Amino acid sequence: MSHLRTPGRRARGLFALTVTAASTLAAITAVAGPAAAQGATPAAGAGAVQAGQSCTAADLGKRHPFIKSSEVAPTITHFKGWYVTEGTTGSHSVSTNTQTSISVSVGLNGNIQGSFGTEALGMVGASLGLNVQVNYSSTSSVSDTVNWNFNRPGYYGVYKGTKKVTGTYGSLHCNRVLEGDGGWALKWIEGADTGSYTTYTALEEGAVRCEDKVPANSIMAKAQGLLDCGSRAATAKHPAGPVPSAKADQAKHDADNAAKAARSMKATRAAKPATRAALNCQSAVYRIDVPGKPLNWSAPLLANDGIRLRESTFFSAHLDNWRLCNVTERNGVIEASLWNWGNGGCATIPANIANQEQAYLTTATCGEDDLQRFSIYRDVPGSSKIGMQNKYTGSMMGHDRYADGELIRQYSSGRQDGTGTYALTRV
Repeated sequence: MSHLRTPGRRARGLFALTVTAASTLAAITAVAGPAAAQGATPAAGAGAVQAGQSCTAADLGKRHPFIKSSEVAPTITHFKGWYVTEGTTGSHSVSTNTQTSISVSVGLNGNIQGSFGTEALGMVGASLGLNVQVNYSSTSSVSDTVNWNFNRPGYYGVYKGTKKVTGTYGSLHCNRVLEGDGGWALKWIEGADTGSYTTYTALEEGAVRCEDKVPANSIMAKAQGLLDCGSRAATAKHPAGPVPSAKADQAKHDADNAAKAARSMKATRAAKPATRAALNCQSAVYRIDVPGKPLNWSAPLLANDGIRLRESTFFSAHLDNWRLCNVTERNGVIEASLWNWGNGGCATIPANIANQEQAYLTTATCGEDDLQRFSIYRDVPGSSKIGMQNKYTGSMMGHDRYADGELIRQYSSGRQDGTGTYALTRV
């Protein structure tokens, strides 16, 4: 193969449960009710895609999630130590302090704009037997005032809490598979992309004393653990009202540090990529066509524009010509950078909008950057049809409508009408 060297240019019970690919169905059923996903298949459900099932060329640009692991743990979101004296029992309105904030997220998408995140979280809830949040929300937006009727005097922890659900997911893609008889077929396979998710159950509120007997591994027990039971604060006499808790303060400090570390890691990952001197490109030149129609991917002339559907003409100036560079292959799936002959750039999702559903595709100076890497899912030999997925975002490429000048965009689950299937046509 010849190579082109081009110039250079990501309250009710707690259970802590980890479900991995090796987990047994019995382990999940014992604590969470009906079945969860096993191995590389999604949770059972009407119409759920399963690894190994047949697919069609229209599915090449689609993507479906499956849950790889799940962990459920009680989390106290709001807390206040509160002392009730003789004569002050009854209803109190307690303004609690925020302990930690939980936001729903799937992969890079903290707003759950696309269908992939909603589908993934729906599988989490079904597999664990929990009613979890499947749209973007955050516990920090919930009122922190707890109204509670205190029947006895004592030292209480007044709280709001939830079950925080975290874990990892994978995705299934349609791709050609070599059969045992030497023939080829299109089937759903496990893709290389994985990510993490966070969600939570409905908030619960209550009040608990040090001497109360509470269920182990419950939200109430978690709140009780934030009381300074045995300390002077717990045993001393106090006027009615708030009592500081050193344990709660330390827990909040630890949660804040963890959140700062997570934000720092995201900022590091989003740093501008280093450029490289050259690409190792295949000699073949391709158009990326809408199958059976004249429009194809055309790179922008202007830096602030995107890749659009255009018809190839004498004036296309090679903006519709692409080469596959730094090509690797894993389990029959090609990964490559897409170098444009016309403007010398590489196809990419702009870093500042990479977490957005329907972010547009453009070209930029080629660099060592997962935003410029694409997995290519192929039809059986003899067909040029493909689907394309961005490595960093995990989203599939597609267009909203067939029209001259329409932008190529990313869709978290792909285009379910089949418009994310293209043809890699050799020029």
